[in-house]
Amino acid sequence: MARPDGDTSGCPNLSNYCGGGWAGITNNLGYIQNMGFDAIWVSPVVTNTPNGYHGYWAQNFFTLNSNFGSEQDFINLVSALHSRGMWIMLDVVANHAGPTVDTNLDNTNVISPFNQSSYYHPFCNIDWNNQYSIENCWLASLPDLNQTVPYVGQTLLSWISWIVTTYSIDGLRIDTCMEVPTWFWSQFAKASGVYTVCEVDNPSISTNAGYQGIVDGTLNYPLFYLIRDLFQQGQSMYNARSFMQQASAAFSNLNYLGNFVDNHDNPRFLYQYNMINRFQNAIAWSMTWPGIGILYYGDEQAYAGGNDPYNREILWPNLGNTGSQMYTFVTKVVQYRKANQVWNYPWVERYADDNFYCYTRGMAMMAFSNTNNNLQYNVTYHPYQVGQVLCNIFYSTDCVTVLSTGVPVYLNQGETKLYQLQSKETPTEI
Repeated sequence: MARPDGDTSGCPNLSNYCGGGWAGITNNLGYIQNMGFDAIWVSPVVTNTPNGYHGYWAQNFFTLNSNFGSEQDFINLVSALHSRGMWIMLDVVANHAGPTVDTNLDNTNVISPFNQSSYYHPFCNIDWNNQYSIENCWLASLPDLNQTVPYVGQTLLSWISWIVTTYSIDGLRIDTCMEVPTWFWSQFAKASGVYTVCEVDNPSISTNAGYQGIVDGTLNYPLFYLIRDLFQQGQSMYNARSFMQQASAAFSNLNYLGNFVDNHDNPRFLYQYNMINRFQNAIAWSMTWPGIGILYYGDEQAYAGGNDPYNREILWPNLGNTGSQMYTFVTKVVQYRKANQVWNYPWVERYADDNFYCYTRGMAMMAFSNTNNNLQYNVTYHPYQVGQVLCNIFYSTDCVTVLSTGVPVYLNQGETKLYQLQSKETPTEI
């Protein structure tokens, strides 16, 4: 996000450290909080093997990665967040260690505290059609920890309790959940004592739902793929209806899932489909659909990087660009989500068509489109009284009066509109 010394020069190699650090984040928390966000999710903080700039190649589980700064820098970041009324969600890995260990497990001594070959599964490539293989073989040739070994399992539980307690962590994003048996994650989540959300990189609703109750929720990959189907592929928006029917039946609480449009593992939305109106629909959808809205850094600046590492761009050249189109758009969407406290209200479909979709959360109404054609609909199923006035948060003068025939909605060339009652404060125009 930012270098500690404020240097804004470029990075010649995105597949290695670029100089960003915890102090740099601390110095720029206003950039995040001013959009309305209440928490940040940071990369794994433990010491990594060489070139582990992303944090997922642990070498020492009980020390911090000095490439990101000192231990005090990290403590200061957490303290600064909490003083602002914000939280920190830490990314953690308990599936594997860094790639310094070879497939023969000859040099495990470089990994602390898992420095014996008996702490790992024997090498094998994952067969993604076999759950046993997924849990017991090596992901991307990374040495796979064997949680059934008492020392490994207990040490990982002690470690997560230690890191949460020592650094006052508020929540955990757990990496590679499918690659570890669920019985272990149940113990892991309990040992942490905080909110836990699993990465289950699978489009299946039922597969993701199987983890809720073991942990609090999953990153909503099923919704990620739905959003791309709707707003990149132009698939019928009736699909959202069947999706919600399946999701609400499968999950015990949709509000604990993490909704996202982009992340560090997939090409950005705008790389695959460079239309800002579709992207805005996608962002607004993810922030108003049941779940916890997560914005991947750079989306607020319309970043369009491709496959890893090109989707891990430097942010510091744009930290001063808080008047950009997407920064302003995101700010308004987050303000809308919070002003209407959408998480307190059920999701209700109000109108569906191939290129138009409308739902409400309480008295807030959201309208979406996935075509560049102008659309006009009369939403007859709604929670309002005749004569009430709804305003689109993106343009303060764009208001409609509820008629006996319904709520008239006009979407111009693929835009999205987020409506609220006129009595609420309407943000200024984009």
